Amino acid sequence: MYDILVGVMIVLSILIIIAVMMQPSKQNSAASAFTGGADQLFGKQKARGFEAVMQRLTAFLAIAWVVVAILLAYAPLK
Repeated sequence: MYDILVGVMIVLSILIIIAVMMQPSKQNSAASAFTGGADQLFGKQKARGFEAVMQRLTAFLAIAWVVVAILLAYAPLK
């Protein structure tokens, strides 16, 4: 059981890295680097299309990763 959970953890970790790297950048100009993106903090910009799918996928993978980590903490080593 422990070996299976470790394998799932490794796969989830790789998928999270890929999902984060595939997300589009939200900074459009050099001015965003100086303002820190504060102009978009209170904006009503909702994620659409590919960006929304990637945000949901990343959140799902992160939750699954935490669940597997907790299971690994309580799994017997044998």
